[in-house]
Amino acid sequence: MQHRIIVLGAGYAGASAAGRLARRLRPEDVDITLVNAEPDFVERVRMHELAAGRDLKPRPLADMLAGTGVELRLARVTAVDADRKTVAVIDANGAAELAYDTLVYALGSGWNDMGVPGTAEHAYEIASRPGSLKVRERLAHMDAGQPVVVVGGGLTGIEAVTEIAEARPDLDVAIAVRGRFGDWLTPKAQAHLRKVADDLGITVHEHAAVTAVRADAVETGTGTIPAAVTVWTTGFAVHPIAAATTLEVTDRGQIVVDRDMRSVSHPDVFAAGDAGYAMSDVGKPLRMSCASGTPMAWIAADAIAAGLTGGRRGKVALAYAQQCISLGRKEALIQFVTADDQTKNGWFHGRTAALYKELICKGAAWAAANPTMGIPVRRKQITRQTAAKGSAVKALA
Repeated sequence: MQHRIIVLGAGYAGASAAGRLARRLRPEDVDITLVNAEPDFVERVRMHELAAGRDLKPRPLADMLAGTGVELRLARVTAVDADRKTVAVIDANGAAELAYDTLVYALGSGWNDMGVPGTAEHAYEIASRPGSLKVRERLAHMDAGQPVVVVGGGLTGIEAVTEIAEARPDLDVAIAVRGRFGDWLTPKAQAHLRKVADDLGITVHEHAAVTAVRADAVETGTGTIPAAVTVWTTGFAVHPIAAATTLEVTDRGQIVVDRDMRSVSHPDVFAAGDAGYAMSDVGKPLRMSCASGTPMAWIAADAIAAGLTGGRRGKVALAYAQQCISLGRKEALIQFVTADDQTKNGWFHGRTAALYKELICKGAAWAAANPTMGIPVRRKQITRQTAAKGSAVKALA
Protein backbone atom coordinates (compact mmCIF):
# COMPACT_ATOMS: atom_id res chain seq x y z
CA MET A 1 0.00 0.00 0.00
CA GLN A 2 1.08 3.59 -0.56
CA HIS A 3 2.62 5.55 2.28
CA ARG A 4 0.21 8.34 3.11
CA ILE A 5 1.71 11.80 3.57
CA ILE A 6 -0.53 14.73 4.44
CA VAL A 7 0.74 18.30 4.36
CA LEU A 8 -1.39 20.87 6.18
CA GLY A 9 -1.18 24.40 4.81
CA ALA A 10 0.00 25.65 1.41
CA GLY A 11 1.98 28.70 2.37
CA TYR A 12 5.69 29.00 1.64
CA ALA A 13 6.54 26.09 3.95
CA GLY A 14 3.68 23.72 3.11
CA ALA A 15 3.81 24.15 -0.66
CA SER A 16 7.59 23.76 -0.65
CA ALA A 17 7.45 20.61 1.49
CA ALA A 18 4.76 18.95 -0.63
CA GLY A 19 6.51 19.65 -3.93
CA ARG A 20 9.91 18.59 -2.65
CA LEU A 21 8.50 15.31 -1.33
CA ALA A 22 6.87 14.63 -4.69
CA ARG A 23 10.21 15.11 -6.41
CA ARG A 24 12.02 12.84 -3.97
CA LEU A 25 9.58 9.91 -3.87
CA ARG A 26 7.93 7.68 -6.48
CA PRO A 27 4.19 8.33 -7.00
CA GLU A 28 3.46 4.60 -6.95
CA ASP A 29 4.94 4.43 -3.43
CA VAL A 30 3.41 7.50 -1.79
CA ASP A 31 0.10 9.32 -1.67
CA ILE A 32 0.81 13.00 -0.98
CA THR A 33 -2.14 15.24 -0.13
CA LEU A 34 -1.82 19.00 0.38
CA VAL A 35 -4.70 20.43 2.41
CA ASN A 36 -5.41 24.14 2.14
CA ALA A 37 -8.47 26.31 2.71
CA GLU A 38 -7.85 28.58 -0.30
CA PRO A 39 -7.32 27.58 -3.96
CA ASP A 40 -4.49 30.08 -4.45
CA PHE A 41 -0.99 30.37 -3.10
CA VAL A 42 -0.86 33.54 -1.01
CA GLU A 43 2.34 35.59 -1.13
CA ARG A 44 2.22 36.64 2.47
CA VAL A 45 5.28 38.84 2.14
CA ARG A 46 3.25 41.02 -0.25
CA MET A 47 0.13 41.52 1.87
CA HIS A 48 1.07 45.12 2.61
CA GLU A 49 1.11 45.73 -1.15
CA LEU A 50 -2.34 44.21 -1.55
CA ALA A 51 -3.67 46.28 1.35
CA ALA A 52 -2.36 49.49 -0.22
CA GLY A 53 -4.21 48.81 -3.47
CA ARG A 54 -1.73 46.94 -5.63
CA ASP A 55 -3.01 43.99 -7.64
CA LEU A 56 -1.01 40.80 -7.16
CA LYS A 57 -0.43 38.07 -9.70
CA PRO A 58 -2.81 35.13 -9.19
CA ARG A 59 -1.02 31.89 -8.29
CA PRO A 60 -3.49 28.97 -8.38
CA LEU A 61 -2.20 26.04 -6.37
CA ALA A 62 -3.55 23.63 -8.99
CA ASP A 63 -1.21 25.17 -11.55
CA MET A 64 1.74 25.17 -9.16
CA LEU A 65 1.22 21.48 -8.36
CA ALA A 66 0.46 20.35 -11.90
CA GLY A 67 2.54 17.34 -12.85
CA THR A 68 3.95 16.80 -9.36
CA GLY A 69 1.56 14.04 -8.33
CA VAL A 70 0.47 16.00 -5.25
CA GLU A 71 -3.28 15.94 -4.64
CA LEU A 72 -4.71 19.30 -3.64
CA ARG A 73 -7.58 19.08 -1.18
CA LEU A 74 -9.43 22.36 -0.62
CA ALA A 75 -10.60 22.10 2.96
CA ARG A 76 -10.33 23.77 6.34
CA VAL A 77 -8.51 21.82 9.02
CA THR A 78 -10.52 21.61 12.24
CA ALA A 79 -8.50 19.16 14.35
CA VAL A 80 -5.51 16.85 14.43
CA ASP A 81 -5.42 13.60 16.42
CA ALA A 82 -1.71 12.88 16.68
CA ASP A 83 -2.29 9.58 18.51
CA ARG A 84 -4.83 8.16 16.05
CA LYS A 85 -2.89 9.78 13.18
CA THR A 86 -5.90 11.52 11.65
CA VAL A 87 -6.83 15.02 10.52
CA ALA A 88 -10.39 16.36 10.65
CA VAL A 89 -11.38 18.72 7.84
CA ILE A 90 -14.43 20.46 6.44
CA ASP A 91 -14.77 20.99 2.70
CA ALA A 92 -17.54 21.63 0.18
CA ASN A 93 -18.91 18.15 0.81
CA GLY A 94 -18.98 18.45 4.58
CA ALA A 95 -16.83 16.93 7.31
CA ALA A 96 -14.24 14.25 6.63
CA GLU A 97 -11.35 12.53 8.35
CA LEU A 98 -7.99 11.98 6.67
CA ALA A 99 -5.65 9.26 7.90
CA TYR A 100 -1.91 9.67 7.53
CA ASP A 101 1.30 7.77 8.02
CA THR A 102 3.39 10.95 8.00
CA LEU A 103 2.10 14.45 8.70
CA VAL A 104 3.71 17.77 7.79
CA TYR A 105 2.09 20.49 9.89
CA ALA A 106 2.53 23.89 8.21
CA LEU A 107 -0.62 25.81 9.13
CA GLY A 108 1.39 28.93 9.85
CA SER A 109 0.24 31.91 11.87
CA GLY A 110 -2.13 34.84 11.90
CA TRP A 111 -2.25 38.22 13.53
CA ASN A 112 -1.87 38.66 17.28
CA ASP A 113 -3.99 41.30 18.99
CA MET A 114 -1.82 40.91 22.12
CA GLY A 115 -4.95 41.12 24.26
CA VAL A 116 -5.04 44.90 23.89
CA PRO A 117 -8.60 46.18 24.56
CA GLY A 118 -10.53 47.13 21.44
CA THR A 119 -8.03 45.66 18.99
CA ALA A 120 -10.16 42.70 17.91
CA GLU A 121 -13.18 44.97 17.44
CA HIS A 122 -11.64 48.01 15.77
CA ALA A 123 -8.23 47.18 14.26
CA TYR A 124 -7.46 45.70 10.84
CA GLU A 125 -4.87 43.01 10.17
CA ILE A 126 -2.74 42.30 7.10
CA ALA A 127 -1.40 38.86 8.05
CA SER A 128 -3.93 37.25 5.71
CA ARG A 129 -5.39 37.94 2.30
CA PRO A 130 -8.95 38.48 3.62
CA GLY A 131 -7.60 40.94 6.18
CA SER A 132 -5.52 42.79 3.61
CA LEU A 133 -8.48 43.03 1.26
CA LYS A 134 -10.55 44.59 4.06
CA VAL A 135 -7.86 47.24 4.57
CA ARG A 136 -7.74 47.82 0.81
CA GLU A 137 -11.51 48.31 0.66
CA ARG A 138 -11.53 50.64 3.66
CA LEU A 139 -8.69 52.79 2.32
CA ALA A 140 -10.38 53.07 -1.06
CA HIS A 141 -13.34 54.81 0.56
CA MET A 142 -11.40 57.20 2.78
CA ASP A 143 -11.48 60.92 2.14
CA ALA A 144 -8.36 63.07 1.90
CA GLY A 145 -6.93 64.09 5.26
CA GLN A 146 -8.34 61.19 7.24
CA PRO A 147 -5.90 59.57 9.69
CA VAL A 148 -4.46 56.07 9.33
CA VAL A 149 -2.30 54.60 12.09
CA VAL A 150 -0.11 51.52 11.72
CA VAL A 151 0.71 49.91 15.05
CA GLY A 152 4.01 48.04 15.29
CA GLY A 153 7.54 48.94 14.28
CA GLY A 154 8.74 45.59 12.97
CA LEU A 155 9.32 44.68 9.34
CA THR A 156 5.60 44.32 8.59
CA GLY A 157 4.70 47.63 10.23
CA ILE A 158 7.42 49.56 8.40
CA GLU A 159 6.50 48.03 5.04
CA ALA A 160 2.80 48.66 5.61
CA VAL A 161 3.09 52.30 6.66
CA THR A 162 5.45 53.25 3.81
CA GLU A 163 3.35 51.40 1.24
CA ILE A 164 0.13 53.08 2.38
CA ALA A 165 1.74 56.52 2.59
CA GLU A 166 3.16 56.21 -0.93
CA ALA A 167 -0.11 54.92 -2.41
CA ARG A 168 -2.29 57.48 -0.58
CA PRO A 169 -0.29 60.69 -0.04
CA ASP A 170 -3.57 62.50 0.58
CA LEU A 171 -4.12 60.64 3.87
CA ASP A 172 -2.65 61.50 7.27
CA VAL A 173 -0.50 58.41 7.83
CA ALA A 174 1.27 57.63 11.11
CA ILE A 175 3.03 54.76 12.84
CA ALA A 176 3.13 53.99 16.57
CA VAL A 177 6.13 52.02 17.84
CA ARG A 178 6.98 50.77 21.32
CA GLY A 179 10.63 51.91 21.23
CA ARG A 180 12.61 53.89 18.67
CA PHE A 181 11.74 53.70 15.01
CA GLY A 182 13.88 50.96 13.43
CA ASP A 183 15.96 50.66 16.60
CA TRP A 184 17.51 47.31 15.61
CA LEU A 185 19.06 48.78 12.45
CA THR A 186 22.50 50.34 12.21
CA PRO A 187 22.53 54.09 13.01
CA LYS A 188 22.95 55.10 9.37
CA ALA A 189 20.14 52.75 8.29
CA GLN A 190 17.91 54.21 11.02
CA ALA A 191 18.65 57.70 9.74
CA HIS A 192 17.74 56.67 6.21
CA LEU A 193 14.52 55.08 7.43
CA ARG A 194 13.56 58.32 9.15
CA LYS A 195 14.33 60.30 6.02
CA VAL A 196 12.08 58.04 3.92
CA ALA A 197 9.30 58.41 6.49
CA ASP A 198 9.68 62.20 6.45
CA ASP A 199 9.68 62.30 2.64
CA LEU A 200 6.46 60.27 2.59
CA GLY A 201 4.81 62.51 5.18
CA ILE A 202 4.60 59.78 7.83
CA THR A 203 4.26 60.89 11.45
CA VAL A 204 6.34 58.63 13.70
CA HIS A 205 5.21 58.16 17.32
CA GLU A 206 8.06 56.62 19.30
CA HIS A 207 7.87 55.06 22.77
CA ALA A 208 4.14 54.86 22.17
CA ALA A 209 3.01 51.43 23.30
CA VAL A 210 -0.69 51.11 22.43
CA THR A 211 -2.90 50.38 25.44
CA ALA A 212 -6.30 50.45 23.72
CA VAL A 213 -7.86 50.78 20.28
CA ARG A 214 -11.01 52.78 19.67
CA ALA A 215 -13.07 53.19 16.52
CA ASP A 216 -11.58 56.66 16.02
CA ALA A 217 -8.22 56.55 17.79
CA VAL A 218 -5.53 54.54 19.52
CA GLU A 219 -4.58 55.14 23.14
CA THR A 220 -0.90 55.05 24.07
CA GLY A 221 1.10 55.64 27.21
CA THR A 222 2.00 59.07 25.86
CA GLY A 223 -1.39 60.19 24.57
CA THR A 224 -4.15 59.64 22.02
CA ILE A 225 -3.54 59.32 18.29
CA PRO A 226 -6.52 59.92 15.96
CA ALA A 227 -7.19 56.94 13.67
CA ALA A 228 -10.06 56.44 11.28
CA VAL A 229 -8.26 53.19 10.39
CA THR A 230 -5.88 51.25 12.66
CA VAL A 231 -3.67 48.61 11.02
CA TRP A 232 -2.30 46.19 13.62
CA THR A 233 1.06 44.50 12.86
CA THR A 234 2.52 43.63 16.27
CA GLY A 235 3.63 40.03 15.93
CA PHE A 236 2.07 36.71 14.98
CA ALA A 237 -0.01 34.07 16.74
CA VAL A 238 0.32 30.49 15.51
CA HIS A 239 -2.68 28.47 14.38
CA PRO A 240 -4.30 27.09 17.56
CA ILE A 241 -4.89 23.51 16.40
CA ALA A 242 -1.50 22.12 17.47
CA ALA A 243 -1.97 23.34 21.04
CA ALA A 244 -5.17 21.28 21.27
CA THR A 245 -3.33 18.03 20.45
CA THR A 246 -1.03 15.74 22.44
CA LEU A 247 1.95 17.08 20.49
CA GLU A 248 4.60 18.78 22.59
CA VAL A 249 4.26 22.52 21.99
CA THR A 250 5.67 25.73 23.41
CA ASP A 251 3.61 28.17 25.43
CA ARG A 252 2.96 29.97 22.11
CA GLY A 253 1.54 26.78 20.56
CA GLN A 254 4.48 25.99 18.27
CA ILE A 255 5.35 22.32 17.77
CA VAL A 256 8.75 21.53 19.31
CA VAL A 257 10.93 19.85 16.68
CA ASP A 258 14.47 18.53 16.29
CA ARG A 259 17.00 19.45 13.57
CA ASP A 260 15.03 17.30 11.06
CA MET A 261 11.84 19.28 11.88
CA ARG A 262 10.44 16.10 13.46
CA SER A 263 8.17 16.45 16.49
CA VAL A 264 10.05 15.50 19.65
CA SER A 265 6.93 13.76 20.98
CA HIS A 266 5.44 12.19 17.82
CA PRO A 267 8.05 10.99 15.30
CA ASP A 268 5.52 10.68 12.47
CA VAL A 269 4.76 14.43 12.64
CA PHE A 270 6.96 17.14 11.15
CA ALA A 271 6.44 20.90 11.47
CA ALA A 272 7.66 23.65 9.16
CA GLY A 273 7.21 27.39 9.05
CA ASP A 274 5.74 29.49 11.83
CA ALA A 275 4.08 26.40 13.35
CA GLY A 276 7.42 24.82 14.28
CA TYR A 277 9.77 25.71 17.12
CA ALA A 278 13.25 24.97 15.80
CA MET A 279 16.77 26.04 16.61
CA SER A 280 19.07 27.71 14.12
CA ASP A 281 22.56 26.43 13.36
CA VAL A 282 23.89 28.74 16.09
CA GLY A 283 21.51 27.42 18.72
CA LYS A 284 18.90 30.19 18.82
CA PRO A 285 15.16 29.85 18.05
CA LEU A 286 14.23 30.67 14.47
CA ARG A 287 12.00 33.70 14.06
CA MET A 288 8.63 33.44 12.33
CA SER A 289 9.35 34.41 8.74
CA CYS A 290 9.52 33.18 5.17
CA ALA A 291 13.29 33.17 5.60
CA SER A 292 12.87 30.45 8.24
CA GLY A 293 9.88 28.58 6.83
CA THR A 294 11.26 27.63 3.44
CA PRO A 295 14.50 25.97 4.63
CA MET A 296 12.53 24.27 7.42
CA ALA A 297 10.27 22.78 4.74
CA TRP A 298 13.23 21.55 2.70
CA ILE A 299 14.77 19.93 5.76
CA ALA A 300 11.51 18.23 6.74
CA ALA A 301 10.90 16.90 3.22
CA ASP A 302 14.47 15.63 2.88
CA ALA A 303 14.30 13.92 6.29
CA ILE A 304 11.01 12.22 5.42
CA ALA A 305 12.31 11.05 2.06
CA ALA A 306 15.55 9.81 3.57
CA GLY A 307 13.70 7.94 6.29
CA LEU A 308 11.43 6.23 3.78
CA THR A 309 14.09 5.32 1.24
CA GLY A 310 17.13 4.80 3.41
CA GLY A 311 18.88 7.63 1.60
CA ARG A 312 20.95 10.50 2.94
CA ARG A 313 19.55 13.69 4.34
CA GLY A 314 20.26 16.94 2.55
CA LYS A 315 22.38 19.70 4.03
CA VAL A 316 20.26 22.82 4.33
CA ALA A 317 21.55 25.71 6.43
CA LEU A 318 19.45 27.30 9.17
CA ALA A 319 21.10 30.70 9.39
CA TYR A 320 20.23 34.26 8.44
CA ALA A 321 22.07 36.66 6.15
CA GLN A 322 19.88 39.75 5.72
CA GLN A 323 16.62 41.51 6.41
CA CYS A 324 14.91 43.00 3.35
CA ILE A 325 12.51 45.87 4.00
CA SER A 326 10.50 47.45 1.21
CA LEU A 327 9.78 51.15 1.67
CA GLY A 328 7.18 51.63 -1.02
CA ARG A 329 7.61 50.57 -4.64
CA LYS A 330 10.81 52.46 -5.48
CA GLU A 331 12.78 52.28 -2.26
CA ALA A 332 13.96 49.57 0.13
CA LEU A 333 16.51 48.91 2.83
CA ILE A 334 18.65 45.78 3.01
CA GLN A 335 20.20 45.23 6.42
CA PHE A 336 22.84 42.50 6.64
CA VAL A 337 22.75 40.34 9.77
CA THR A 338 24.78 37.63 11.45
CA ALA A 339 23.80 33.96 11.29
CA ASP A 340 21.77 34.44 14.49
CA ASP A 341 19.94 37.48 13.04
CA GLN A 342 21.92 40.21 14.79
CA THR A 343 22.55 43.46 12.92
CA LYS A 344 25.87 43.92 11.13
CA ASN A 345 27.34 47.16 9.80
CA GLY A 346 26.62 46.35 6.16
CA TRP A 347 23.47 47.70 4.53
CA PHE A 348 22.30 49.42 1.36
CA HIS A 349 19.21 51.23 0.11
CA GLY A 350 17.60 52.92 -2.86
CA ARG A 351 16.38 51.62 -6.18
CA THR A 352 18.95 48.81 -6.18
CA ALA A 353 17.67 47.64 -2.81
CA ALA A 354 14.07 47.79 -4.07
CA LEU A 355 14.97 45.60 -7.04
CA TYR A 356 16.84 43.24 -4.71
CA LYS A 357 13.81 42.96 -2.40
CA GLU A 358 11.55 42.31 -5.41
CA LEU A 359 13.89 39.53 -6.50
CA ILE A 360 13.70 38.01 -3.02
CA CYS A 361 9.88 38.07 -3.09
CA LYS A 362 9.72 36.53 -6.55
CA GLY A 363 12.31 33.97 -5.55
CA ALA A 364 10.30 32.92 -2.50
CA ALA A 365 7.20 32.32 -4.64
CA TRP A 366 9.26 30.52 -7.28
CA ALA A 367 10.83 28.29 -4.62
CA ALA A 368 7.39 27.26 -3.37
CA ALA A 369 6.42 26.20 -6.90
CA ASN A 370 9.86 24.73 -7.68
CA PRO A 371 11.02 23.26 -4.35
CA THR A 372 14.03 21.43 -5.75
CA MET A 373 15.41 24.76 -7.02
CA GLY A 374 16.11 23.40 -10.46
CA ILE A 375 17.73 20.17 -9.26
CA PRO A 376 16.80 17.22 -11.51
CA VAL A 377 14.02 15.02 -10.18
CA ARG A 378 15.42 11.92 -8.49
CA ARG A 379 12.57 9.82 -7.16
CA LYS A 380 13.61 6.89 -5.00
CA GLN A 381 11.74 3.76 -4.05
CA ILE A 382 10.65 3.46 -0.45
CA THR A 383 11.53 0.37 1.55
CA ARG A 384 8.88 -2.27 2.10
CA GLN A 385 8.93 -1.78 5.87
CA THR A 386 7.53 1.73 5.51
CA ALA A 387 4.58 0.82 3.28
CA ALA A 388 1.30 2.07 4.73
CA LYS A 389 -1.94 0.28 5.27
CA GLY A 390 -5.49 1.51 4.89
CA SER A 391 -7.22 4.33 3.09
CA ALA A 392 -6.23 7.99 3.41
CA VAL A 393 -9.77 9.24 3.63
CA LYS A 394 -12.90 8.10 5.37
CA ALA A 395 -16.03 10.19 5.48
CA LEU A 396 -17.49 11.01 8.85
CA ALA A 397 -21.03 10.02 9.56
